[in-house]
Amino acid sequence: MASPFVYVAGDRLTLAELCAARLDGDVIELGDAYTPTDTVETTWLRAASLRPLAPSTLAVTHLSAAWVHGLLAVPPHRHTVQRAVGRRSQRLPDRMLIYRDLVVDHDYLMTIADVLVTTPAKTLSDLLRVQDTEYHAAARGIVRAEPDLARKARSILQAGSLPYKREALNLLEGWGGTGYDEVTR
Repeated sequence: MASPFVYVAGDRLTLAELCAARLDGDVIELGDAYTPTDTVETTWLRAASLRPLAPSTLAVTHLSAAWVHGLLAVPPHRHTVQRAVGRRSQRLPDRMLIYRDLVVDHDYLMTIADVLVTTPAKTLSDLLRVQDTEYHAAARGIVRAEPDLARKARSILQAGSLPYKREALNLLEGWGGTGYDEVTR
């Protein structure tokens, strides 16, 4: 079901019509979609804007999930999705997406606006495991804003056998080893 507050090019309006409405000030960009100018940006709306990119077989993860949860102010340049079902798709998703083929455990998924999204704690643990300073900066901002998520992410990391698990745990320890002041630097 299409949301009355999220406009995707080609759904009800063409891209040209949406661009004209944006120039007129009637809509603003919301990720890869548009929403009426006076609409309050919520988790539901951010997830709904990703619905065309993430069918029911894919979950929104990493920086994209952090943006959906409101843990990042702006969406990433390329959204990240990951397989949410056991079977592999015959058709690869959009080439503009970062696609991860490993299946996400359903215990770490939640549904927002009919879109599967990793939980905030799983999102943080995923960001910590990526060997990239952009991801680590986002993770550090999340830990600063939501210190309780660090504890939950630590338990997710300790529970599984994951690549770059030790490095992720070391990052969390380094940020939280001397208390909150270390995280805010």
